[in-house]
Amino acid sequence: MLPQMICTVFGIGYLRPGPGTWGSLAALPLAWALHSLGGATLLGMMILVVFFVGLWGTVQMTSGADNHDPSEIVIDEVVGQWIALLPVSLGASMRGVDITALWPGWVAAFVLFRFFDIVKPGLVRRADLREDAVGVMLDDVVAGVFAALGTAALAAIAHGILLP
Repeated sequence: MLPQMICTVFGIGYLRPGPGTWGSLAALPLAWALHSLGGATLLGMMILVVFFVGLWGTVQMTSGADNHDPSEIVIDEVVGQWIALLPVSLGASMRGVDITALWPGWVAAFVLFRFFDIVKPGLVRRADLREDAVGVMLDDVVAGVFAALGTAALAAIAHGILLP
């Protein structure tokens, strides 16, 4: 019961269509709450904690099952989406502004994460092909890192840091 609640993020993973998108959407207010409570530091720490709790839950849910990555497991999307949002949280912390003021970063992080999670280019695909609980979590971590890099690059362009 506990692994199922964790992995489905209290049942959000059962929403259709697109449970991964629902999981990513659920990550947004959770990221806002974590940032509001403890800034980028707390968000970063919780990424690690939830990764390992999600890994444990995924092992429990998929043990002995034919499907190593059932669509209702969305805790991996939460972790990946939080990683994608980390540059936004860092930017808000460094500038001392409310994180919601950086709404274009939220949009970029969400869209880029969903893109990399769905398309699964290169390293994301490689992680997904593991066909075990680590692969379930890791492909979204890699997608989150790609999305975080893209979000940071877009912010640098928007603020005239990368391009004149």
